[in-house]
Amino acid sequence: MRITITSATVGEWMPSFLQVNPLYTGQSHRLKLSFHQCGVGMLATAVSLSRLIAEEKPDLIIQAGIAGTFDTKTPLGKLVVVKDETLGDMGVQEDGRWKDIFDLRLEKSSYHPFEKRRLPNPWLPQFNLLKLPEVSAITVNEVTTCADRMEQLAKKYNPHTESMEGAALHYVCREANIPFIQVRAISNYVGERNKEHWKIKEAIDNLNEHLLKYIDKVYKIK
Repeated sequence: MRITITSATVGEWMPSFLQVNPLYTGQSHRLKLSFHQCGVGMLATAVSLSRLIAEEKPDLIIQAGIAGTFDTKTPLGKLVVVKDETLGDMGVQEDGRWKDIFDLRLEKSSYHPFEKRRLPNPWLPQFNLLKLPEVSAITVNEVTTCADRMEQLAKKYNPHTESMEGAALHYVCREANIPFIQVRAISNYVGERNKEHWKIKEAIDNLNEHLLKYIDKVYKIK
């Protein structure tokens, strides 16, 4: 089985890269593990993942990274997996409302790879091996800071997490029919820009601890 761990930045998977069993990266015939930096934002991620899939033909892509959450009851550092993604910044702000590409009828809400405006992960039941909480997410090419914008997104899409790359993973992999899983460690609350209140190190440490457990679990599957 060929598995690729991808993140926007190398820092998000570097602890796993340094600690992973070398059996998985070179010696095992059962599992071949590689690491990949997709870049920041939907555009870079879509291009790099498309190239990766065409050249490497992985059997599973794991997108691992930190994310913000709209849920202030979620403790920072907590891990979740994303069950479905939504495009949160493709559309128009008009008459005090946010209208996305489906409202504007630029795209059909259930035209593949979308299902009812969302990009679900059909492989999640098979690959959520650590039984992490499954949440809905939104992807935007920005960091949401405005309270009105936060309220607008929360009311329209009811997302738990926000990232800048997740929807690209879901879109590309669904189009290519490549199994994937998106694992996020909560580093901050959406809207909080004082990074002294973020828990980036704790989130990355927890993320990589679970990544190593996940790879061990995959290896033991026959």
